Amino acid sequence: MRIKKSYCLDQLRDYSTLFSRSEVVRWFKSDLSSLDLKINRYDSKFISDDRTYLSYLKYVYRILESFYPNEYVYKNELINKWLIREIGSSDSVVFNEFRLGRAVADLAMFNGVSKAFEIKTTLDKDTRLNSQVKEYQKLFNEVYLIVPESKIENYQKLYPDVGLVVYQDASKEFRLEKLANNNPFIDVNALMGTLHTHEYISIVEQHYGCRPSFTDFSKFEVCKQLIEEIPQKPLNDLFISAMKKRNIFNVFSKTEKQFNQLFLSLNLSLDKQHKLLDNLRCNINN
Repeated sequence: MRIKKSYCLDQLRDYSTLFSRSEVVRWFKSDLSSLDLKINRYDSKFISDDRTYLSYLKYVYRILESFYPNEYVYKNELINKWLIREIGSSDSVVFNEFRLGRAVADLAMFNGVSKAFEIKTTLDKDTRLNSQVKEYQKLFNEVYLIVPESKIENYQKLYPDVGLVVYQDASKEFRLEKLANNNPFIDVNALMGTLHTHEYISIVEQHYGCRPSFTDFSKFEVCKQLIEEIPQKPLNDLFISAMKKRNIFNVFSKTEKQFNQLFLSLNLSLDKQHKLLDNLRCNINN
């Protein structure tokens, strides 16, 4: 089905709710009622024996991409058109919504260096951006802002150490505008707030060659004090190595690219992806 030349804002917002974690949970249970609701409300022509819910979601995605490029669209396109190349050519690992203190990076990548990505769409406000960037720079070697081409002038001079990736509205492509400056410093307080217990114990064991003596009550402080003594370069390497060992699948589809951000967000294995897509391949017939 062809998309129209314009859509009202309420309809676009309503469409955007389909690409959310809560919706995917329903789809796994073969509950497609929210899709039926949207189809009956806006797209009754889709009700047909030869149309599937999967094809309908792809149609909705095209509309959002053209008229309502929200965070899901930006993230998904960044994954498809840039990050997948990075993952495919190295041992990189990508996280969705990586928490650091009170901030949450939209995406985080760990390969030879650690990189945080903050996405700012035309729909976003920048009220918290200063504090977010400061938090990311406590832990990540490089910080990047992903911004629409129409807003690039707002960001070019604000953050001299931060890299810029521009989303070109017309071509729907990403362009590296400015490389981030590499920051080798790691704030140990920020690091300890990010690591799991077994990870900070492992970092100490790897660096010092033995397991320190501690109790259940003292292990955090004992390991923190020892980690504070590790030089920055080996500490950075140990941190990146620990992140790569987390159970992250990073399995992306070449044929169902509209859903790669959902796959990343929910950390879905290939088997679970197949189950989800199979549930969506049933015909719309209500």
